[in-house]
Amino acid sequence: MTPPDAPRNRWSDLDRPPLNTAALRRGLLRPGGLWSSLDIVEATGSTNSDLAARAAGALAEGAVLVAEEQTAGRGRLDRVWTAPPRSGLFFSVYLTPGGGVPAERWGWLPLLAGVATATGLAQSAGVDMALKWPNDLLVTVHGSERKTGGILAERAADGVVIGIGLNVSLRAAELPAPHAGSLALAGAASTDRETLLRAVLRSLEQWYTRWRDAGGDAAESGLQAAYAAGCATLDRPVRAELPGDRSVVGEAVAIDGDGRLVLATGDGLQEPVSAGDIVHLRGVEGGLT
Repeated sequence: MTPPDAPRNRWSDLDRPPLNTAALRRGLLRPGGLWSSLDIVEATGSTNSDLAARAAGALAEGAVLVAEEQTAGRGRLDRVWTAPPRSGLFFSVYLTPGGGVPAERWGWLPLLAGVATATGLAQSAGVDMALKWPNDLLVTVHGSERKTGGILAERAADGVVIGIGLNVSLRAAELPAPHAGSLALAGAASTDRETLLRAVLRSLEQWYTRWRDAGGDAAESGLQAAYAAGCATLDRPVRAELPGDRSVVGEAVAIDGDGRLVLATGDGLQEPVSAGDIVHLRGVEGGLT
């Protein structure tokens, strides 16, 4: 065990080996495939910010940037995402749906990334994952839902940068918050980060290609149904905390064609929510789950 005050280097935690750039490139970069480049950096503030800056120049679709450590990783509403070096997967991809997909359908991309990540991890890690609308990845630890990952999509140049952060090997003492989790704590069959990253990127390529070929139609591509099937937010009471300090309490009943969460409120109305924080409730005004 490395003393806590010892200098950190790439072999300071043998349970968390560094990613192998050459091996990942061999497995993911292929002629005719989506992924055009893959770079790994030891540490950076935010892979999303770095990739967005590169997109301002000449950047091909399918660029992937991975960090062994993020020192200023961001979630929605600029919330901080931090984790020990090499304890998770922290990466961003650059996608340009182009003229074949109307811009109003690009809002499905973070939901698509959620479906692809959950699918890839279910296959490679053997852990059941759920999606919390709009961008959280949940696992079950000791019978309770825990957030183990998140997704952040941002417009950049002619496309979208999608960042994915995932807690892989975090131990209980390393969790940043009581509601956080990791694949290891959820009993994952594998926490090999190269295996997991390959699986997620291949799944993301499959889902993105299917959605793009359908012109961004979430129903035709099967994305809408897949997201609804894996969404832990549906069929339960929630509170939507909306912009402007407004909140709505109701039952989450559907994901509509625009990717919005539809709430059935107590006054008999159905209200679609396109942005906001969603709190899962035990009862209509009960405690958090």
